[in-house]
Amino acid sequence: MPTIEDIILNHDRRGINALRPHLPEDFCTQAAQYLLEHPGPVIIATGFYIIMSDAPETDGPPGAFAIGNAIRELGHPVAYAADDPVAGMMANLLSQQGDSSPVIDFPITGDAAKNYQAARNAIAEHEPSLVVSIERCAPDAHGTYRNMRGVDISDKTARIDRLFELGIPSIGIGDGGNEIGMGNLLDVVEAADMLPDYPAITTCNHLIASSTSNWGGYGLVAALSVEAGRNLLPDLETDAACIRYLVDAGAVTGVTGAHDYLVDEFTLEENAAVLQELHDYVASNLKG
Repeated sequence: MPTIEDIILNHDRRGINALRPHLPEDFCTQAAQYLLEHPGPVIIATGFYIIMSDAPETDGPPGAFAIGNAIRELGHPVAYAADDPVAGMMANLLSQQGDSSPVIDFPITGDAAKNYQAARNAIAEHEPSLVVSIERCAPDAHGTYRNMRGVDISDKTARIDRLFELGIPSIGIGDGGNEIGMGNLLDVVEAADMLPDYPAITTCNHLIASSTSNWGGYGLVAALSVEAGRNLLPDLETDAACIRYLVDAGAVTGVTGAHDYLVDEFTLEENAAVLQELHDYVASNLKG
């Protein structure tokens, strides 16, 4: 049977597998164990701006919700961190689901003092034992926030990465080399043919790489499920409904910017097939 890491790195269209030899063989399991070693409130950051469509993408929030729901099932509170308009989309969906988890709406500003203050305020209010990022842009060595094509999106990106500079235990999930956590493998990303020439510098304690970031989120939850002894993954329809909601609210697919029910050009059916593989893995490997 394939491992969790095999499943989430399958169908690689961006060359992210270049990172795999430089990560632990069981990087999802190690991240899950690390999360369980730091019980308590968790802040989950997500949301990525797609400049060609002037809209956020569908990759990130579904995985964030999957992680958040799993953590809540384990008895710990969750807060989400995003910027406009993702923060509003997430808050509306949570409200519809009867989930009172707060969404921290980070300001989009180039003022360094305000950015650090926003991060400190979030830490003071929610007192997280851990911070998680999934598909969240981080700056390059020049302080510029760039998409996969190297285009500057700084003026549309809140500096949520500041949360990861304050000494809080952290997990980063990404699929492109320009996200929070990819600073762990800065030189590897920079040298990879298909990955950005200006990689993100923000580091984390545990990095998860995947073909699309949502799958990395599902992979973390699958590993948590095995460690916890119960399946914490979302069911296929709940996950598909989340993606459909985001698209209906204005989100787009990240690769082409199309306003369609896609995540990085993967269809709902292709996405569901990966999630089903993880369900099958969990069913075969539950402990206890």
